[in-house]
Amino acid sequence: MGKVTDIVGSKTLRDMWDEIARIYKEKTVLIFRDCEGGINEFSYSQLNEEINKTANFFLDLGIKKNEKVAVQLHNCPEFLMCWFGLAKIGAILVALNTQYTQEECDYIIKKCDGVAAAVIEEEFLPLYVTSRNRPNDDHDVKTILLARTAKQVPGTLNFEKGRRAQPKELKNSRPLSSDDVAEILFTSGTTSKPKGVVLTQCNMLYAGTFTAWQLSLRYEDRYLTIMPAFHVDFQLNTVMPILTVGATLISVEKYSARRFWKQVCVYKATMTECIPMLVRTMMLQPQQDWEKDHCVRDVFYYLALPDQEKDAFEKRFNVKLLNSYGLSESLVGVIGDPPCGERKWPSIGKPGLSYEARIIDEDENELPPNNIGEIYIKGIPGRTLMKEYYHDTDATARTLNRDGWMHTGDKGYVDESGWFYFVDRKVNMIKRSGENISSTEIESILMAHPKVAEASVIGIPDPIRDQAVKAFVVFKDGEELTTDEIMEYCKCHMAKFKVPSVIEVVTSLPRTGTGKIQKKLLK
Repeated sequence: MGKVTDIVGSKTLRDMWDEIARIYKEKTVLIFRDCEGGINEFSYSQLNEEINKTANFFLDLGIKKNEKVAVQLHNCPEFLMCWFGLAKIGAILVALNTQYTQEECDYIIKKCDGVAAAVIEEEFLPLYVTSRNRPNDDHDVKTILLARTAKQVPGTLNFEKGRRAQPKELKNSRPLSSDDVAEILFTSGTTSKPKGVVLTQCNMLYAGTFTAWQLSLRYEDRYLTIMPAFHVDFQLNTVMPILTVGATLISVEKYSARRFWKQVCVYKATMTECIPMLVRTMMLQPQQDWEKDHCVRDVFYYLALPDQEKDAFEKRFNVKLLNSYGLSESLVGVIGDPPCGERKWPSIGKPGLSYEARIIDEDENELPPNNIGEIYIKGIPGRTLMKEYYHDTDATARTLNRDGWMHTGDKGYVDESGWFYFVDRKVNMIKRSGENISSTEIESILMAHPKVAEASVIGIPDPIRDQAVKAFVVFKDGEELTTDEIMEYCKCHMAKFKVPSVIEVVTSLPRTGTGKIQKKLLK
């Protein structure tokens, strides 16, 4: 690649932290509220020092450039220390969902060819017992670091103790590039297993610049979020834009429908973000006199909500939703409401700066206005779009072409004025409480049961969580299980958010003439 002349250029995340720690110094960058109500605050210079200590600890552990480190933590300052500490030494973050089972963790670690270390909380230690018993396996975890505890557990290192012993200045400034990989973010796709979205340092810096523009974010802003730290929305659509402009992040460890809007008011947040589940659970709470006494300028929102629900929410809380559309592979809400001027709900908006979007048919021909087709977006892989899928050249080729156009698989249309509308999700994809769930993955797990012959999984409407998971199960001849037994099996083999809400036992599944299951008939 020749000399880069885009808005990021050769800048790295280490360069960014050197800059913002120097410029914003004692300005508060983070207010963290844990589940017990404890508060931790950091200034830009303080957090940068803690990130440097973390980076130095990783250096002392022998973490090399481009080596991968798994991080499985709830929302906490330590997640940020690991994320940027690894970036400063050119290592790669692998953020793991805090609801993953041991099987899911094992799959991702093996997909990454093993990880040099894993930074986890004590509650996740049982998920890594296999790795601890197989120290010579190249595809396992080499070192386990326990965070958010003072305990010394045999076979692990204490993250806090190791970090605190380090100096505040970075000990080794390895050569870095904006094209270096910063993270492999695993996300459920339409296949049976999660795919690793490869994100570069440039990807993260660009996401910060783009979303700061999209939200009209500025130095005085206070952005409150309950999004999980392992999620792209937290990392690229919240943290990075906040750092870009020198604003303040208010991070809450766990969402509570009863407390959330009170927290928004008490912390004088000027921005927050919502998904359908948050909107619906908030609307179920008793109305309070103080609800409209807030400083919120906009609520960053993802995808559509029925007009009646949207209007009722905006009226009750005296806010405006800023709609957008994106996916992990696109980094940001590439299509969204403009930062100023007209909004056209339920439109997801127009393509943002530097992106293009089209609606295409199955042959990649652009469709005329008001015709439903696939949402097709264009950017630059490795800079304004993901670099690739990790160790999956076939999936990368199916998704990204040489001209930078990316298939989303999602259905939508565009009107005569260039406003885009979202119609339906990817084939085999279920959206539940903001989590993307692959129905194919759940089907594969169900059919691994020795008594199950076939399974088909669909999303059904859920008044709170957007969609619920429903599974249709066909038993092998002469076999049977109760729905409770099937549910228990699911709980043991998949993350909690993937477990079906409804199980229906059937004798057969509807099929097309070519033998494919007709999920439309199941719905």
